[in-house]
Amino acid sequence: MLERRSPLDRYIDQVGLGTVEWIGLRPRRREPLQSVSQVRAVSDRGLEGDHRMTKTPGSGRQVTLISKEFVDQIAGHMGLPDIEPARLRRNIVVSGINLNALRRQRFRIGEALFEATQLCHPCSRMEQELGPGGVVAMLGYGGLCARIIESGVIAVGDRLVPEPAS
Repeated sequence: MLERRSPLDRYIDQVGLGTVEWIGLRPRRREPLQSVSQVRAVSDRGLEGDHRMTKTPGSGRQVTLISKEFVDQIAGHMGLPDIEPARLRRNIVVSGINLNALRRQRFRIGEALFEATQLCHPCSRMEQELGPGGVVAMLGYGGLCARIIESGVIAVGDRLVPEPAS
């Protein structure tokens, strides 16, 4: 019998690793994100200290991720030298991996297991935050939404490792 494999399996040993560069939490809706060095990811809920943890259990948007490479692209489109990660309203910034390729895949960060659920499209607040053209600059670069499958601590510097297909 043939083993079922994910198309990503062949890349895990080569280029399929990412690194957590930044973590942000928003205690209440519409408040700025606060940078932290580590946080506990709680299965089926969200990140401790983030307002989304009090939302609907099982939501596919418990955590949002964006890549540093996407942040750099957005800054370039906006004509900015750089963008502080908190301005983009995503919880986790990673580098070294194409997040779009992880859609509907499972991956580990630190002790926690996540499942990418959908692309994280930009909202109209990006026009307020980045100025005119903010939404357009983020199209295709918004990152991912994910749910937490297994609880655990995640920290800046942890590796993002795709899980092999079972």
